[in-house]
Amino acid sequence: MIKTCLIVLINLLPLSSAYCETNIYIGVSPNKEYRKTNISLAQFLPIQEKSKEDLRVATKIREIVREDLMRSRYFDLQESPLSLANIFINKKTLAHWSKLGSDYFITAKASSTGSVWTLKAQIYKLADKKLLIEKHYHGEMRGLRRGAHLFSDDIVKELAGKLGIAHSKIAFANNSTGRKEICMIDYDGENLLKLTNTKSINLLPRWSHDGTKIYYTSYKYLNPDMFEIDLIAGKIKPYITFQGLNLPGGNSPDGNEMVMTLSMGKNPNIYLLNRETRKLKKLLKNFSLSSSPTYSPDGKQIAFVSDRSGNPQLYVLNLATGKTKKLTSFNWCDSPSWSPTGEWIAFAGRKTRKEKMNIFLTDLTGNIKHRLTRNSGSNENPSWSPDGRFLVFSSTRNKKKELFIMDVDGSAQHSLAEIEGDSYTPHWSP
Repeated sequence: MIKTCLIVLINLLPLSSAYCETNIYIGVSPNKEYRKTNISLAQFLPIQEKSKEDLRVATKIREIVREDLMRSRYFDLQESPLSLANIFINKKTLAHWSKLGSDYFITAKASSTGSVWTLKAQIYKLADKKLLIEKHYHGEMRGLRRGAHLFSDDIVKELAGKLGIAHSKIAFANNSTGRKEICMIDYDGENLLKLTNTKSINLLPRWSHDGTKIYYTSYKYLNPDMFEIDLIAGKIKPYITFQGLNLPGGNSPDGNEMVMTLSMGKNPNIYLLNRETRKLKKLLKNFSLSSSPTYSPDGKQIAFVSDRSGNPQLYVLNLATGKTKKLTSFNWCDSPSWSPTGEWIAFAGRKTRKEKMNIFLTDLTGNIKHRLTRNSGSNENPSWSPDGRFLVFSSTRNKKKELFIMDVDGSAQHSLAEIEGDSYTPHWSP
């Protein structure tokens, strides 16, 4: 059965990526059933055959989609040179693609008016030789890349039954201007955008639960206040401005509450803010310095760091009972990040004073720990991808602080992008 068309409006910045004609498969850690999903990606064609601009847009969208599907690790991607099988879609040509060993066939046509682009995309199930889904996308030219990412995520959802992350972004602090400013970049290292220009110190960006806002700490008014960036409205305003530290932690899954670190002239402690009433609740008692709170995906627990037992260690707080549990006995722990699937907490730590900081995983018992980085500079501030399969973190392995990404098992560690200056405290969007 053909599913109804979906109109998607896009308005974000575009960039292109490289393309070469080949058969490629990257298979790291997905479920076996997804490794067997073979897809054929046809050339994307112009809606008006003789339009060079339509062809340029179609080619660019295909390049982005191709890279996204490769990065997803769910598919064996089959490709072949441009042929009539890309243009005339019928049972005979679908059989042609099926003989290549593919389960699905993806094709699309694009057009451009100069300021607006349109994409008409189709996915065929080759076993049935029938159209599985058809979708339409359009938007301003500056949102071309965003539109391609959304199409890629629709493919992942439809064919792998999984959450796609191609539309996600990473917020971080960077000092390329001589001051630390808040920046944002696509998950694939494209579309770098500087969000603040305060000529001050800006740190610790944290996404809202719906990805429309970013909270961060700024010394713009000399005190470490918390600010809010509204990405939809394009506005920045102060959010929490108590005397002393105002550090964002994390938003509850329903978006109604936020946990944060406040000092208010005393030792830093963990507070919960009701976003509607603006009322604060202190969550910890008899703890010394406590910071870096992060919600569990069900919103029932908070992981945080405290030096109650001496050096900073990782703890978990049950919000209903108020009981806490210590998970680590390291020399130093910092920046916990709870996995979207709930079973792991990533954190930065060192077991002895002589070691550099590295990224670890712990389960909720504290009995099982996995070390993900080793002998590669200082590694800190891990943050999970929305699907829980990757981690972004900062590393000094190349003599400056850079953003790196790795698989959840610590494999495939690679630099996110070449970015001037040092980059700090990354946080992956929903």
